[in-house]
Amino acid sequence: MLLKHVLEVYEVLDSPQVTGSAVQKMFFNRGCKDVEIKKVSGEKCNVEFIKVFFSGKNGKSKNGSAPTIGLLGQLGGIGCYPVKNGFVSDGDGALVVLACGLKLADMVNNGSMLDGDVIITTHVCTKTPIKPRKLVPFLDLPLPMDIMVKSLVDPRAEAILSVDTTKGNRIINQRGFAITPTVKEGYILKVSDDLIDIMSTVTGLLPSVMAITTQDITTYKNNIYHINSIMQPAIATNSPVVGVAITAQIPVAGTATGATHFMDIEATARFCLEVAKYYGLEECKFYDSEEFEKMVSIYGSMSHLQKQSAVLKG
Repeated sequence: MLLKHVLEVYEVLDSPQVTGSAVQKMFFNRGCKDVEIKKVSGEKCNVEFIKVFFSGKNGKSKNGSAPTIGLLGQLGGIGCYPVKNGFVSDGDGALVVLACGLKLADMVNNGSMLDGDVIITTHVCTKTPIKPRKLVPFLDLPLPMDIMVKSLVDPRAEAILSVDTTKGNRIINQRGFAITPTVKEGYILKVSDDLIDIMSTVTGLLPSVMAITTQDITTYKNNIYHINSIMQPAIATNSPVVGVAITAQIPVAGTATGATHFMDIEATARFCLEVAKYYGLEECKFYDSEEFEKMVSIYGSMSHLQKQSAVLKG
């Protein structure tokens, strides 16, 4: 169980004064030494990016062969002070991956190191602007998307879980979390059977899969509709990316406070941890590499969909 880790991280994040240094200190106190903070100033607000690196016992950082996974908390911000007072729904992606990281730190201290390296990335921003949106308002991006993904996507990650609150829609209509099909180099591939199996084991329920479209895997700069930013990391890497959507039965505003359901967050974090375990053991595939290569040989590259510079006509 990761509930105590979720609550501990939440208490740190639920403050208008929270900084990346406060998050860094929380991990330092757990014995983590590789915790980076990068501050970026923007026109709308300032952002502090956080990266926590965990070496695996057979990881690439130790010249081993186990693959490296990235657990990425995708969001606009954890707060929109002073307009709203409190931790907002949009911040749940950061909460999930940081809680997962805190659990990993405890596991390392207990002598339970994973096989592969794990990279936790997210950011802290407490004054994110509000963006009007059909159904419910979202939090806007605190920085341009190309800067965001460049800071969040670590090139060492050979597969990425992008965790994001995805409640402001009518596409997925149940509480908990859902996964997306795998996205790689502009292709939306079949849903990973291994991820479905892990999800069902973690939840004890039938798997939940969220539909995504070609629009969702293109850059935000093109001004085309996206369900949200959950798949934006896929424009910055050739590694496979799967979205992990924290969901609700009805549309909930990203700006809403009091909308974080701790047991849903715990289950999502537990899923990410289990995927990291199996992926490092090479027992969890995000996609079928042979089938992917066959598709590319037949239909050609779709990597143009990853371009972050959009040419707009009209």
